[in-house]
Amino acid sequence: MLFDIHMPILKCNSKTHILKMPIQLINSFASWVLKQRIHQIELFLKYPNEVQDELLMDLIQSAKNTELGKEYDYPSIRSYAAFAERVPISTYEEFQPLIERTRNGEQNIFWETPIKWFAKSSGTTNAKSKFIPVSPEALEDCHYKGSKDLLCMYLNNNENSELFTGKSLRLGGSSQIHEDNNSFFGDLSAILIENMPIWAEFSSTPSNRISLMSEWETKIAAIINDTKKENVTSFAGVPSWMLVLMNKMLEETGKGNLLEIWPNLEVYFHGGVNFEPYREQYQKILPKKDFKYYEIYNASEGFFAIQDLNNSNDLLLMLDYGIFYEFIPMDTFDTPDQKVVRLADVEIFKNYAIVITTNSGLWRYLIGDTIRFTSLSPYRIRVTGRTKHHINVFGEELMVENTDLAIAKACKMTHAEVVDYTVAPVFMIDREKGAHEWMIEFKQTPKCIHTFQNILDDTLKNLNSDYEAKRHNNTTLNPLVINVARKNLFYDWLKDRDKLGGQHKIPRLSNQRDYLEQLKNMQVKILC
Repeated sequence: MLFDIHMPILKCNSKTHILKMPIQLINSFASWVLKQRIHQIELFLKYPNEVQDELLMDLIQSAKNTELGKEYDYPSIRSYAAFAERVPISTYEEFQPLIERTRNGEQNIFWETPIKWFAKSSGTTNAKSKFIPVSPEALEDCHYKGSKDLLCMYLNNNENSELFTGKSLRLGGSSQIHEDNNSFFGDLSAILIENMPIWAEFSSTPSNRISLMSEWETKIAAIINDTKKENVTSFAGVPSWMLVLMNKMLEETGKGNLLEIWPNLEVYFHGGVNFEPYREQYQKILPKKDFKYYEIYNASEGFFAIQDLNNSNDLLLMLDYGIFYEFIPMDTFDTPDQKVVRLADVEIFKNYAIVITTNSGLWRYLIGDTIRFTSLSPYRIRVTGRTKHHINVFGEELMVENTDLAIAKACKMTHAEVVDYTVAPVFMIDREKGAHEWMIEFKQTPKCIHTFQNILDDTLKNLNSDYEAKRHNNTTLNPLVINVARKNLFYDWLKDRDKLGGQHKIPRLSNQRDYLEQLKNMQVKILC
């Protein structure tokens, strides 16, 4: 999950023109332009299902003359029921042959307008790269629109904001754009930067040249040098990697907190991983009561949801970005009884796998994320994990949302701080019961690991009734096991796989022990 926050696309003649405008006037003008979008947002809030139905028909109409449109006879599709019956749900692996043909120069296969850009996404840490098509429509009407809407909602909720009196510090991926057969690929953030108007760099830091650096450690040093003297009013990036950058910034400058470097900081726009395990660490380096945190949910495949209220953990599902949504209840996922429902039929607090149809030509595409709805009017969600990143070896249905919340509570109660973690099953052997084995790297280790372990276990029981049932009297699961990782273990693991920076994230949960065993081997090698 990557994103870039930038100046809204305003109708101005030149970068020079903007530079001559008084800072306060820029702030007022940009705020006014962005707020005009509120009225359009109100439309899909009032008529969500109608907006989605109309959008689906528009997508089908746009693609009726494509190869895929002819195969499934799009011109004859007049309803969602016909669409769902005729077009199969697909994964990347199933869709890949069509993407590869497009990358090799063929067009009009799954989308009508030529697709020249592909967002390179590694998915899980050990997976082969995916190349997600990014159409001109997706760039303008989804990704850029989402960035502008994020700012729109923030400004609408914070009337006294002076966001545009300074710059946004952005931390994206670590890949430059590469050309192959007259098509281009790279991190989503790199594609966004490459396609922005030339003057948009005015509102962001570091420079585009530094933002697109490939080598992570060189890039961090350059970002620090380029941004420490700027007037930064906001920053944007994945919490885990942004925390690395901010701690390095404090080390380099000798300051106690970020406000000593950038006194006008007012908001952090974040996404990519759950923020809760990192919240207290950010509050320490940002000791300002009214400092705001705004979350987004996006990916290479599209921009999906935005926090629309101050001090909220819920994200408003955006319904007019050229994305049609369907959902698979996780209790039926990948079973013979698998069900698919559209937005109008979802239930509150139930876990769903997301299926999307997009204006980049992804048709009924399974992106691999899971969410639950916290509100149906309007439709608000929370990201709960990945379809492949959960543990259900013993029927416990443990989700990333559970473990993130549990570790956050354990940290708070023991005054610990966590850098990263991963969890894997301990399989039953002979008559021995199963368990969950954790590898946790602490920035601040708890005084008593046993106390931390008990709080973690008890919180998981409170959050997840299936886990509680399996742990009751150690019926199926023994108490969880914690390995305390050496310093920089996860960083070294990612570096060893050339996965430093930006979009790369530690797989939190797995039904297999591969990741955990690799980490344990690296831990032993160093310690010995």
